[in-house]
Amino acid sequence: MLETARSLSGDVADYDGLVRSAARARFALIGEASHGTHEFYRERAEITKRLIAEEVFTAVAVEGDWPDAYRVNLYVRGASGDETPEEALADFRRFPAWMWRNLDVVEFIAWLREWNEALPPHAPKVGFYGLDLYSLHTSMQAVVEYLDGVDPEAAKRARLRYACFDHFGPDPQVYAYETGLGGAEPCEQEAVDQLIELRRMVAEKAQSDGWLDQDGHFYAEQNARLVVDAEEYYRAVFRGGVESWNLRDRHMAETLDALVAHLARVDGRETKAAVWAHNSHIGDARATQLGQAGELNIGQLVRQRHGTEAFLVGFTSYTGTVTAASDWGGPAERKRVRRALPGSWEELFHLRDDRRFLLLPADLSGVRPQRAIGVIYRPQTERISHYFDARLADQFDAIIHIDETSAVEPLERTSEWEAGELPETYPWAV
Repeated sequence: MLETARSLSGDVADYDGLVRSAARARFALIGEASHGTHEFYRERAEITKRLIAEEVFTAVAVEGDWPDAYRVNLYVRGASGDETPEEALADFRRFPAWMWRNLDVVEFIAWLREWNEALPPHAPKVGFYGLDLYSLHTSMQAVVEYLDGVDPEAAKRARLRYACFDHFGPDPQVYAYETGLGGAEPCEQEAVDQLIELRRMVAEKAQSDGWLDQDGHFYAEQNARLVVDAEEYYRAVFRGGVESWNLRDRHMAETLDALVAHLARVDGRETKAAVWAHNSHIGDARATQLGQAGELNIGQLVRQRHGTEAFLVGFTSYTGTVTAASDWGGPAERKRVRRALPGSWEELFHLRDDRRFLLLPADLSGVRPQRAIGVIYRPQTERISHYFDARLADQFDAIIHIDETSAVEPLERTSEWEAGELPETYPWAV
């Protein structure tokens, strides 16, 4: 059943086959089974470095907020005042900050900066971009700041429109509650009107032969589109069901499409992108229990839109430690990951003699539980909270299994993270 598995020794040639397969695609979607595992971040970065160096990938798009990641993008392109990767990552302060403010991301950002600095003068530089939509207020501020520099009158109109959100304070959850359940008038039309005006500016500048900074305007327009989608997303959260999840993943997939189209226009060549997100976003949702319940995700959407130009890579592990919180908004903790449940894909992989291997899952048959740890890990409710059934053969094009993994190290280490957890005991209740 695991005949295609290839042991990973740590040699530079480990991923030769994977890189060749991913090179035939325009979108290499590389996942993670948790948002806090060092090995997932490290191996994903190593694969991405090879795609950049050997296969001319020029965009890294991550499950992070658009404006926060754009500051990193400016840094790796040598276009910001930040002097270190840590400074460039400073805007990633929203929970869970460790997801991007960690030592593995710092190392990768430093490598990207060095790579770009060594390129010939007119070669396309590699960028770093966010796909997510949680930055409602930050994105509104970015739109206004952009317009202040190019059209002060348009900036005044933007301020008036976005002032609608001021009545609800800085917490989008309050906006969601008041408009979803409290009967308050939503700011949907104001957000849409602002996006329309920004898009109209491009046509007007073109007709008048006016100069337009393509990168700057694209950044602002994506922020304005983010405000539109985030406004709808936060209202959907209080309606329950899969709607809010689907809105979020559609936004990320549309941002990815808009990004590669923009870069192709600017660079004059087809753009290849590496996408970093959780397995639950990367693996084709149609092959999972969640998809059967109505959820879709980036992996499914990219496959539907681009076919074989999408290459999907997932990660799994059996046990170890992980950086995660116990509750939303809680501190980063270094938690022990319980051994995978009997009958799961992770347990099947654990039964192999080698503890690190690459697998092409097309030959795998059947449905098994698969573990997913996000920013919260609750081992007390392991089966309910962290497993869903999946057909691995249809979910991913490749799987990397690392049997025992370790917690990613945050830049800001909390006392809870430093202390870690006591060694796991066995047996346990699930």
